[in-house]
Amino acid sequence: MEVPMRPVRYASIAGTGGYLPERVVGNEEVCAGIDSTDEWIVRRSGIRRRRFAGPQESLAVMGHAAGTKALAAAGIPVEQVDCVVATTMSHLRQAPALATRIAHLLGSGAQQAAGFDVNAGCAGFCYALGVARDLVGAGSAEHVLVVGVERMTDIVDPHDRGSAFLFGDGAGAVVVGPSDTPGIAPVVWGSDSGHGDAIAQPHGWSRLRDDPGVGYPYLRMQGPTVFRWAVTRMREVALAALAAAHVEVGDLAAFVPHQANERITDALVQSLELPPGVLVARDVAELGNTAAASVPLALDRLVSRSPEAGGGLALLLGFGAGLLYAAQVVRLP
Repeated sequence: MEVPMRPVRYASIAGTGGYLPERVVGNEEVCAGIDSTDEWIVRRSGIRRRRFAGPQESLAVMGHAAGTKALAAAGIPVEQVDCVVATTMSHLRQAPALATRIAHLLGSGAQQAAGFDVNAGCAGFCYALGVARDLVGAGSAEHVLVVGVERMTDIVDPHDRGSAFLFGDGAGAVVVGPSDTPGIAPVVWGSDSGHGDAIAQPHGWSRLRDDPGVGYPYLRMQGPTVFRWAVTRMREVALAALAAAHVEVGDLAAFVPHQANERITDALVQSLELPPGVLVARDVAELGNTAAASVPLALDRLVSRSPEAGGGLALLLGFGAGLLYAAQVVRLP
């Protein structure tokens, strides 16, 4: 059988969108459940507040809201979405895929779109964006809606001093479509799986079914291990992404790292020797760590707040549970 070959195409980000839950939670409220203080949290992480999703703000609802805004920004009607990729680590249902629920909420125009989920922890958005780029470039899809969304409050123990203050909820999205020029460079990704237990649930859901006494499998994190890994390993990942895009640090208009910790961002900015004119996404103080939603939320907020950066190059960098990492250079819409 002779299969016709489509020419390789370029892909770009056509629009961004975000959604934040209504409820704002300050450090004082978090400290009620842990032995800590506002001063300690700010010193250790830079975080002052975060958003917690309410009962009606499900993953699908938040993802739909962010996706709708991204489509509007891109000027792409929902009927032209032929694939939805959702990335999350807090989806508590094995089936159906979250992406299909988001497509359903988008309306009849998208209900026949392909849909699947990606779980790559806090690196998930950069993973999913790499997949979307390749889908569009190969001609397998025309427009891909990529949604990073989390309800970390469903999987983080509010009484765990090592993690309760770090995480928040929210959603970010981008529309990836065909372009006449390269708009998304190849993803540089990988894992340090030997440290897989640094961010992990202590046991699976099946054990809770078989022995309810083991307790809810809340996410646990070895904070110092993750911090040391991020500030040392992620520099070379970022540089590899720049090399894959054939650009240098001085060519960047913006740097959008995973919003894990203000100290990690500071260390990366210093080690990469970013020029003063490069915009650096710094949302962690207001939003906390929103895991797979972190990079797309930060990207959307940077685009909306700094329109002068439009058309410039941005380095995206995600890292987290796995331990997984991914980075790529994109042209800002």
